[in-house]
Amino acid sequence: MSDTQSPDNNEAPKGAIAKFLAASPDSVGKTIFIAVAVCLVASMVVSSAAVSLRPVQEANKLKDKQVNVLQVAGVYEPGVNVTEAFAAFEPHVVELSTGEFVDDQFDPATFDDIAAASDPELSVALDDDPAGIGRKAKYRVIYLLRDDAGDLDKVILPLHGYGLWSTLYGFIALENNGNDIFGLQFYQHGETPGLGAEVDNPRWKALWSGKKLRDDAGDLQITVAKSQPAAGPDFYVDALAGATLTSVGVDNLVKFWMGDAGFAPFLAKLQAGEI
Repeated sequence: MSDTQSPDNNEAPKGAIAKFLAASPDSVGKTIFIAVAVCLVASMVVSSAAVSLRPVQEANKLKDKQVNVLQVAGVYEPGVNVTEAFAAFEPHVVELSTGEFVDDQFDPATFDDIAAASDPELSVALDDDPAGIGRKAKYRVIYLLRDDAGDLDKVILPLHGYGLWSTLYGFIALENNGNDIFGLQFYQHGETPGLGAEVDNPRWKALWSGKKLRDDAGDLQITVAKSQPAAGPDFYVDALAGATLTSVGVDNLVKFWMGDAGFAPFLAKLQAGEI
């Protein structure tokens, strides 16, 4: 080595990793790298947790739905084994257009009628859509509850429709005559707390008990409004105070699902003794 050659000239060039490690902790490159690495690790943890918890979430969702069926039928008690109590209900898949059971085509225990509404083969687009649901499944899962003698006691029908801010999902329970309302209950919605969310208020839900769907002429008369309709008090549920649009939404969805586009064919068969 000559006396004028710099000793540093004999050092091997630093690789990219070596340069990165040798860089200042406050350098832009290290800051960006660490931020990206933390985001990647965090996203992997969140994704893994979401995947592992999905079965638990689905189970809880199913249990909540079953609790609501028990409640609307008036057979829920705190501390009850939900799975055992729910086993008393007979699930059936109903073809809405005919009112017939089609359990031989679909398994009532697994058929998802909400998901079916998004399947072009299992649903129809609605031109007349007062409930604001866009598409209607051709088939719905209903529940029958029988008494100790095996006679029909109550019929639980699913319904849903748009309120002010959200789609409300719930059940209506009818007496065995298919016309007298035992109860109505929603299990999922996003209405305004203290206003539209008062659909969950026990006092308002109690107003539905004993009301009727149709008059003696067979005309659908049930109404949610601020004032009593001409049909009389048997067909009237007082609207929610300060929640006009939610009340209108509930009125529309109940009339839709209890009408000809909904469960009317099934209820006609029930009242004719064919169920």
